[in-house]
Amino acid sequence: MKKRTIWILGIVMGASFLILLYLQISYIEEMAKMRNEQFDESVKRALMSVSEDVESEEVERWLREDISAYDKQKWSEGSQSRQNNQQRFITGPDGSRIELKQFSEPQQEFPTGVVISRNHGARTIPQTSRTMADMLKTRYLYQKGLLEEVVWQMIYYASERPLDERVNYVNLDQYLKQGLQDNGINLTYHFKVMDADGKEIYRCSDYSAEGSKNVYAQPLFLNDPPARMSTLQVHFPGKSSYIFDSVSFMIPSVIFTVVLLVTFIFTIYIIFRQKKLTEMKNDFINNMTHEFKTPISTISLAAQMLNDPSVSKSPAMFEHVSGIINDETKRLRFQVEKVLQMSMFDRQKATLKKKEVDANELIYGVVNTFHLKVEKFGGEIETELDADNPFIYVDEMHITNVVFNLMDNAVKYRNPDVDLRLKVRTWNEADRLMISIQDNGIGIKKEDLKKIFEKFYRVHTGNVHDVKGFGLGLAYVKKIITDHKGTIKAESELNEGTKFIISLPVMKDSDITN
Repeated sequence: MKKRTIWILGIVMGASFLILLYLQISYIEEMAKMRNEQFDESVKRALMSVSEDVESEEVERWLREDISAYDKQKWSEGSQSRQNNQQRFITGPDGSRIELKQFSEPQQEFPTGVVISRNHGARTIPQTSRTMADMLKTRYLYQKGLLEEVVWQMIYYASERPLDERVNYVNLDQYLKQGLQDNGINLTYHFKVMDADGKEIYRCSDYSAEGSKNVYAQPLFLNDPPARMSTLQVHFPGKSSYIFDSVSFMIPSVIFTVVLLVTFIFTIYIIFRQKKLTEMKNDFINNMTHEFKTPISTISLAAQMLNDPSVSKSPAMFEHVSGIINDETKRLRFQVEKVLQMSMFDRQKATLKKKEVDANELIYGVVNTFHLKVEKFGGEIETELDADNPFIYVDEMHITNVVFNLMDNAVKYRNPDVDLRLKVRTWNEADRLMISIQDNGIGIKKEDLKKIFEKFYRVHTGNVHDVKGFGLGLAYVKKIITDHKGTIKAESELNEGTKFIISLPVMKDSDITN
């Protein structure tokens, strides 16, 4: 599949997942907003009901107190009238006289205790009916006047009374609880009562400030003057959880969509990685073919020269051709070893045959072997093997290959306009042996520096086309150093050179016992 096709599919699928996720989140936000508005409306209705209940209770209290006072007054007046043997009458519309008798119970006071007595003659049923209607009208007008007087007293004097006398806080709590339940709200609530000046008059016994940022306020007495209007304030600590629970059924779908999106992104990443790996492997095969072809061709040509009688008669020529065959055979063996090293990357850990090794001697041997190759390009190698404790417990063959690979890279990526200079150093830091290999080659770009230890990765060399390899050298170096519990890092500046720094643990007595 082409890279462009993968990108198109990835963008379409990714955009689809993102749009789906956006719609789900928008739906959840809209639902939460709607539930919040419904909750606010229900609370407002409940608080309005509480306000009405408190006002009704106050009206009932005023009527009860006023009627009780009136009853006492009339009872006192009735007792005095009975002592003076006086009777009270009113004249009906038909001229008859109506006697008002006081009963023993104040609750049966005028006008409920009215008895009709005639002073003359019998009356017809229609006349009696008219008399009764007039009596009821008289009672109605009396009670109406009484109620109007109570209402006027409430309007002018109720708001002047202390709030503690006007409100029964126990009943207020019950009204509030019942009002909320009637509107479908069964959450824990806290409330307090404030006067017109914002001073707290009362708060519930279990009052808590948690969740008090979102407060619902309602005037207790709507008809009070604004300057004397008290307020009931209520808040719900569990409101956020209540709103969240109402939309929580959508959370699993959002999580599932996110998981699918992450899985899709990871799949696309794996596809690109595999595609890149395939391209690297193809490049590896091409390079491997070239690397094998060159020494094989050279060996074949040298073998043909040995068949020439003139070569066999000249010892110098024979030695030269034999040397070429020997060198190319070593080169071919080295390339085959590199290919075999590839199998190590499929295992978790390479098989290491560790022993005590003097790192200074090991590096000195590699440098001596490499001298001729460096001098061939007009270069030189500088060594500073200053490690006081150079003994390490390692696989000698693999560590030798590590140093050789790093020096070989310095030769491959040399700057053709500058004489090659290699500097190899060793020193100790705490219980570590430090090895550095520095060159003055073409250097590595910063974006490539992070990837040089990846398998099959090869740094682009611009116009330098004679650099061959498999892209396994530095990956092999990284793995060997890591398996020896060491670290390696690279420092480089473009066109100034590269420096590799290796850190390995020095040998301890416990290493030998293990």
